[in-house]
Amino acid sequence: MKRNAAAFGAGALFAVGLALSGMTRPSKVVGFLDLAGDWDASLAFVMMGAIAVHFVAYRVVLRRPAPLFDGRFHLPTRKDIDLRLVLGAALFGVGWGLGGYCPGPGLVSAAAGSPGALVFVVGMTAGMLIEQAVARALPRRE
Repeated sequence: MKRNAAAFGAGALFAVGLALSGMTRPSKVVGFLDLAGDWDASLAFVMMGAIAVHFVAYRVVLRRPAPLFDGRFHLPTRKDIDLRLVLGAALFGVGWGLGGYCPGPGLVSAAAGSPGALVFVVGMTAGMLIEQAVARALPRRE
């Protein structure tokens, strides 16, 4: 129960931050990517703020023996770059640029009833299901 409440609280805080900063509007993403036109740097400042907070918080949290709501940390162990990673990152970036949403802002906007965001979330969900099916069908590398 505490774990779910903490996850909900963190998600709600993230959603409020996205909404207050205007990052749920696709025009912010498109404006950031429009380097040759009317460039909007506000997304860069939001990202820099998030990176700064994460940089400090990550180091503080990892000094603990375990997370608050689990017995151990679940950190990635793979460090290689493979075709699956590159293709996934490229697909994510293209989708972000074309749609103007990444998962967090897309979910917040969909919850607010934005038709474009609802289409995005349906497409994102379909993509995740397809990726899981493909991953199950392919041999797994560790």
